[in-house]
Amino acid sequence: MPIALRAPPPSRREVLAGVAAFAIFAAVVLLKASAMLEPDDFAYRASIVALSHGHILLTNAQYLALQRQLSAGGGRGILQWHHLVSGRWISEKNPGYPFFAVLFYMIGALRVAPLFYGVLGCVGLFYGARAWLGKWAGTYAVWLYCFSGAALVFAWRATMPSFTDASLIAAGFGALLWVLCTAYAPTRRRLLIGLCAFLALEGAVFIRYTDVVELAVAVGAVLVLRRSTRLSWRTVLVWTASVVLFTGGLLAFDQWAYGRATSSGYSAGEISFSLSSIWPNLKGMSRQLTTSMPLWILASLALAWILVRWTRQRDARGSPQDRAARRDAAVALVLGAGWLGLWVLYLTYSWTVSQLSAPGGASVTVHVIRFYLPALGLIVLLATWLLTRLPHRVSWTVVVALVVAGLLSFHAMVGAAGGAPPGGTNSPPGNPPAGDVGPGGVAPNGSGP
Repeated sequence: MPIALRAPPPSRREVLAGVAAFAIFAAVVLLKASAMLEPDDFAYRASIVALSHGHILLTNAQYLALQRQLSAGGGRGILQWHHLVSGRWISEKNPGYPFFAVLFYMIGALRVAPLFYGVLGCVGLFYGARAWLGKWAGTYAVWLYCFSGAALVFAWRATMPSFTDASLIAAGFGALLWVLCTAYAPTRRRLLIGLCAFLALEGAVFIRYTDVVELAVAVGAVLVLRRSTRLSWRTVLVWTASVVLFTGGLLAFDQWAYGRATSSGYSAGEISFSLSSIWPNLKGMSRQLTTSMPLWILASLALAWILVRWTRQRDARGSPQDRAARRDAAVALVLGAGWLGLWVLYLTYSWTVSQLSAPGGASVTVHVIRFYLPALGLIVLLATWLLTRLPHRVSWTVVVALVVAGLLSFHAMVGAAGGAPPGGTNSPPGNPPAGDVGPGGVAPNGSGP
């Protein structure tokens, strides 16, 4: 990947426009009364509350006490927890999100948790897009990231991890893109920012194990592009050491929590992937993804345009146009691999086939799009490339249209899902969600593990 030219610092207008995007996004999310829409919400809520008392694994007595605590006032208590052979209880869900959310819960601001990580995602996208694409690209990226229906609905659902791991991936790839496009920056700064990028991606994997696709793509990109982006072997070794240590720690955690390094809280065979699921998912998900994340269409057009442009410029090797085309192609191939790798994986997911074939209309979107949401930041970066190729006024017209579409999609999904938690009622914009109790409530009986 040819080295990018030194980009001037962002103007005040660019920064303020990006800040305005996130401020409006946060207002839309927080002004809508929160709700718990499916069993996953209750599973994660129980994990967060238990962790606030210092527990990851619960004894039977602790589990029953927590069940009573969370069932107070007619709530549904605990759902989707697993009774281990040891006799203890743990959530079926990946254990990572409660660690990212518990401090916000303890200060009574759980609904701020997804927004906090959203800030990290926006900052990463802003500087990564700007380093790659230049003026206004970072601002476009922030607006696109904040205003899809999928981003809004999962930022609104604070007990779900989907927007948080998507934001960590966005932050990670944005920071890594900045590092790859700024060979002129001091070596130590590139090393530290790149390390932060990998820590963000590792955090996303801790939240959802299938995000390992994105981590693997990032490692591969660094190894392939190391020489052309002037990364030292020392820098690459530090980053890969971080990945190795994280992998070892995750396997050790699973061994301790579930009794086997490669296990999770799900029973064997409960989660299945099959090639036979691709076509049914492809037919059903195309509409769901287009209504909730329409910018995937822009990203597809950008990816195709970049690759065609690259092939056409190959006859003029060494020219500025060729260098720019090769740089864009290298970045696009990395982003495309991360995006399509994750989406193709979930097109083979068997559970979504049954969901898509069941009646429910638009409400199904709320339950199935979360698997595709982690790739949002990569899609945004590709779509941003397309916007930078259009006249400024046209680009902003497209952004405004996507903002309107995102707001309509958000309200449609919330309305179709009922707008209220099963067995509970809407809670006010603060913390905690319906049926929950604050950290000063009754703690589970007994001592932790």
